[in-house]
Amino acid sequence: MDALLSALADPVRWRLVSLLAERPRSVGVLAQLAEARQPQTTKHLQTLERAGLVTAERTGQRRIYTLRSAPLRELVTALTRLADTVDQDGGAYETYERHGRSVDAERGAADRQGWADGRTFDFHRPLAGGPEQVWRHLTEPALLRRWWTPDDLKVSELVFEARQGGRIVLEYRDVEDAAGTDAVAGRGEGVVEEARPGEGLTYRLSPRLPDGGTAFTAHVDFALRRTATGTDLDVRYRITDSAVDSADFVAGIELGFGQSLDKLGAALSAEGAEH
Repeated sequence: MDALLSALADPVRWRLVSLLAERPRSVGVLAQLAEARQPQTTKHLQTLERAGLVTAERTGQRRIYTLRSAPLRELVTALTRLADTVDQDGGAYETYERHGRSVDAERGAADRQGWADGRTFDFHRPLAGGPEQVWRHLTEPALLRRWWTPDDLKVSELVFEARQGGRIVLEYRDVEDAAGTDAVAGRGEGVVEEARPGEGLTYRLSPRLPDGGTAFTAHVDFALRRTATGTDLDVRYRITDSAVDSADFVAGIELGFGQSLDKLGAALSAEGAEH
């Protein structure tokens, strides 16, 4: 595929391919139609031949080139597959575009300090496992690492002290940043306000702006209720102290925190399946 793409990238060779798509032609005729010198045309045709795009056959005094359609169809299939991946429903690009629309809307609203204060986001998730099991996933760092970021991010630093006054630090990077050399995607610091094992958890967490300032303070309240099939989890996420520059952060709350909770649900389901 690399040889094929490289062969087609040259405008002269692309012109030759276009001419050969109409009918087989000789080197001399191709040179005339492409308005190129014959030695150069011959070299281009040899490149196309090595890439498997054309074949040559001597007929009398002339060398006739023909175009092979199979490599072109393979290229079309590969490109169509890429385009379908980009356009798939619920895929990464759809999510990215949805987030982009939210960013635009929030930037338009962020015209003063405190612009987003009082905003709340409510989440509900029916989860597998009892409240004690869910509590472990909410408070134990090794389990928190599995879910406490959106889909395209991973935890790079985590402190969570599950007691009143306990310290919280959450830093995350791109999920594909194996070397840890890309810029930190986000960092937040906060404190646990209330911890009732198996029942509820309340904390506040402040995402940091690139300059180190506070984007806003999130007041997050988790309520757990046992059900016949597991645990109902209700979360209220409330904003205070919002800075003008916090629009991009606020834009990601509904989508990003929702993805995190979906990962929590998947982790609990997987744990239940193992047992």
